[in-house]
Amino acid sequence: MADFFNTPGGIAVIILAQVLAVVAFVMISLLFLVYGDRKIWAAVQMRRGPNVVGVYGLLQSVADALKYVVKEVVIPAGADRTVFMLAPLTSFVLAMIAWAVIPFNDGWVLSDINVAILYVFAVSSLEVYGVIMGGWASNSKYPFLGSLRSAAQMISYEVSIGLIIIGVIISTGSMNFGDIVRAQDGSFGFFSWYWLPHFPMVFLFFISALAETNRPPFDLPEAESELVAGYQVEYSATPFLLFMAGEYIAIFLMCALTSLLFFGGWLSPIPGLPDGVLWMVAKMAFFFFIFAMVKAITPRYRYDQLMRLGWKVFLPFSLVWVVFVAFAAKFDWFWGAFARWSVGG
Repeated sequence: MADFFNTPGGIAVIILAQVLAVVAFVMISLLFLVYGDRKIWAAVQMRRGPNVVGVYGLLQSVADALKYVVKEVVIPAGADRTVFMLAPLTSFVLAMIAWAVIPFNDGWVLSDINVAILYVFAVSSLEVYGVIMGGWASNSKYPFLGSLRSAAQMISYEVSIGLIIIGVIISTGSMNFGDIVRAQDGSFGFFSWYWLPHFPMVFLFFISALAETNRPPFDLPEAESELVAGYQVEYSATPFLLFMAGEYIAIFLMCALTSLLFFGGWLSPIPGLPDGVLWMVAKMAFFFFIFAMVKAITPRYRYDQLMRLGWKVFLPFSLVWVVFVAFAAKFDWFWGAFARWSVGG
């Protein structure tokens, strides 16, 4: 059996098993993320939330998924049928394949490539095409307007996210997520992580992640008040489920990126406690909780406010920060906090 796993067929089996393990983790997490999102929102509004299907309503997400799967797929008469069906599939697949380079523990990653950040940035940039395709193929002015809003919004905040990540790359000297986490493995535990030297960027990254994933208070592409759910208004059944699954998977990916880039990934916050995958999952769950709380307690922005924040506040601030980090790393300011080219500094 050991010899078999050294053959091309055996290697293919191992890779397939690893892919299925990551997909299973993300999809099972998705069910509980939706449940948690609804429960948190209900608690803020002093309601019960899902509490009927399963113990404490834990199977409500499963029941909702089955409902969407068995419903009839309705395609508008004037829609481009091919593009209409490809759009949600594109959003879902692109959101899933970004997880190929996300490490859950030291060495626990599908593809440990040196340009992992570029890979994630490229894949997440393509996700806007699924939204644009959905809005255009619906052959209706409201979905099309929603898709154009989404394109402008996602492109605007991708610029800020990219510049913020450049600061982390300068500090580490690597675009590999494993190297970035190992560079935060210092003797001060929680205070060795990048959240401290890159403190202002943590907030900018989090807010940009909200806008990038069309998450409240920046859910302008699907604003019910003026767009009646925007680019996905003509979708029902499984295509709608794929759109929503892709959105939640992208949100969970942003939680993982926040953990890896600023909060030490799988590292323990307390020196002496063992590192491991549980820390990584716990941090991702915590940041999703913050996402859910923001959704529950903040009012929606106007579209002009959203674009002004991205181009007139976040873009110049993140540009200035990149220059500052470059000087701090070059001249070894702040006791080397911005220059950790020796991994584990």
